[in-house]
Amino acid sequence: MIERLVAIMARLRDPERGCEWDVAQNFATIAPYTIEEAYEVADAIARDDMAALKDELGDLQLQVVFHARMAEEAGHFDLGDVLTAISDKMERRHPHIFGDAEHSPGWENIKAGERAAKADDSALSGVALALPALLRAEKLQKRAARVGFDWPDAEGPRGKIIEEIAEVDADPSVEEIGDLLFATVNWARHLGIDPEVALRHANEKFERRFRLMEAYAGDDFPKLTLDEKEALWQRAKAEESL
Repeated sequence: MIERLVAIMARLRDPERGCEWDVAQNFATIAPYTIEEAYEVADAIARDDMAALKDELGDLQLQVVFHARMAEEAGHFDLGDVLTAISDKMERRHPHIFGDAEHSPGWENIKAGERAAKADDSALSGVALALPALLRAEKLQKRAARVGFDWPDAEGPRGKIIEEIAEVDADPSVEEIGDLLFATVNWARHLGIDPEVALRHANEKFERRFRLMEAYAGDDFPKLTLDEKEALWQRAKAEESL
């Protein structure tokens, strides 16, 4: 199966017989599509749409093949190297399954050893810059917590939020708003709540209620006063609770 897709991509990237658009692409131009496809996979899962998930996983697989093909053309590696590397990594990180269970150093110790072997041996190394800011904040905090830089309980980050709100009041800047959001992610982490999931639910709830408001008012919605719109918002909230 994968061989067919690899052959299709090789043909699309052929400088003489391929697709003009595919030939013109590079790692940087394809990267946004890769990120988008990953989100579409997550969206299909959230909607429990298995037909869509099948399609989206295929689209995501295409991205892997696309990047591997460009790397092969440049003489860096090919898809076989990618698959070998991840297979080796999975076996290395699961010695209790594929190796000596009795003397297994544990998942976190193995990952820490891999990071230490790299040029950048910071506890924060490997947290991708391209991650969504909310997710990256959580990952950075978790990494810092592994080496003891963390609040002992949820009261610390809660107090930090109050402090950051005061700083935003004094200086409503991008930096201070960023600090407030970072502190909020930290509090959610201490409460055992995934901030990305929480914000996704909040987005869905807002969209659902806003659409109800529009349905109540029809074409007159934009003309309503803020108080009238607030009344419709409360009506939408009440209807959800029924």
